[in-house]
Amino acid sequence: MAPYKPGTAAVLSLLIPGVGQIYNGDFLRAAFWLIITPGFWIGTAGLFGWPFHLISAYTAHRRAQKKNLGLA
Repeated sequence: MAPYKPGTAAVLSLLIPGVGQIYNGDFLRAAFWLIITPGFWIGTAGLFGWPFHLISAYTAHRRAQKKNLGLA
C-alpha cells in the first residue's frame, strides 16, 4: 500500500474526529473517537470538546507516521 499521509490523517480527524483513524485503517480507534469526542462536546456543553477533537487529530497524525516507519 502507498504510504499514509500524516497531514491528511490529521486534517480528516480535525474535521470529523475518527475519520483520520479510518483513513489509517484503525477502525476500533476510529469508533472510539467517533463516540468519545461528540460525548464530550455534548456532555460538557463544548467545554471539553476541543481538547478531544485536537487529540484525535494528533493521534491520527502520529499513527500515520508510525505506520509509514513500520512501527505500527
